[in-house]
Amino acid sequence: MRKYISILFCLMLLAGCMQQPVQSSTEKKMKVGIMLSDVGLGDQSFSDSAFRGLQKSRDELGIQFDYKELKDSKTYEKGLEDLVKAGNDVVVGLGFMVQEDLEKVAKQYPKQRFILIDAVSELKNITSLTFKEDEGSYLAGALAAMKSKSAVIGFVGGADVPLIRKFLDGFQKGAMSINPEVQVKSVFAENFGDDKLGAKLASDLIKEDADLLYAAAGFTGVGVLKEAQRQGVYGIGVDSDQYFYAEKAVITSMLKNVDVAIYEMIKNYKKSGKLPEGHVEFGIAENGVALAPIRILELSSEEQSKLDSMIQEFGGTAK
Repeated sequence: MRKYISILFCLMLLAGCMQQPVQSSTEKKMKVGIMLSDVGLGDQSFSDSAFRGLQKSRDELGIQFDYKELKDSKTYEKGLEDLVKAGNDVVVGLGFMVQEDLEKVAKQYPKQRFILIDAVSELKNITSLTFKEDEGSYLAGALAAMKSKSAVIGFVGGADVPLIRKFLDGFQKGAMSINPEVQVKSVFAENFGDDKLGAKLASDLIKEDADLLYAAAGFTGVGVLKEAQRQGVYGIGVDSDQYFYAEKAVITSMLKNVDVAIYEMIKNYKKSGKLPEGHVEFGIAENGVALAPIRILELSSEEQSKLDSMIQEFGGTAK
């Protein structure tokens, strides 16, 4: 009798196991491909921030990712097309300069999902993702005006284009909200990858009495910050926390959290199988832009209160 009971019990267990869903060890992982901006990895700014977002998505969300650099693919169009053919679920084009080629590829592959960062497209299979750089730059300008002794501050842009003008516009308005008499001297490098050019432009601005420099110029901007340190003036970095490139000069950086935005897009797609349609903006309220920790110098309680109030006016939370 016990023998029959044991056999019956085993049969019941087997039947129960057969009814349970079997988890496949080869479950398909989400794949994301990115075409990096012109300078590529090592720009210590824009591309590096995007890459961190993909690394976090791999580590926390279990995705796979691939990337292309202009130096290898020769054209954005070729790199983007290769990423589509590699079977990526989502293909990302990083930077306004990628838009034209990304739209060509998107028209060829209407069922492929794309993300365009830093520009806005009307194509239905492209999600456009931009940032309110003017909000973060407003905070940077206010801080610059608070701490400038000469009331002359400098701005170096990577190119004279609408996107970089947003940085400059916010910087100017923030500075003038503190000191209407402040002078903001600006120059455009027309190059995002030349740190030596950045150093020269910084030196020229310093000769014009600028004692605090803000650079929105990728790797060219790193040269600005290092020259600021060499000549004993302050600097404000951009995109990533750039304090570690000039620790005696960089008082903060205007963080453009490309990594946060990419991670949020991937998390949304992994959960729903969809991307938001149209245009998505990330500002202070969405943790898309912010100031890095303020270092080297200290703010008075009144200065800190003013910055906190500005952050709250933009919908953020003061620290």
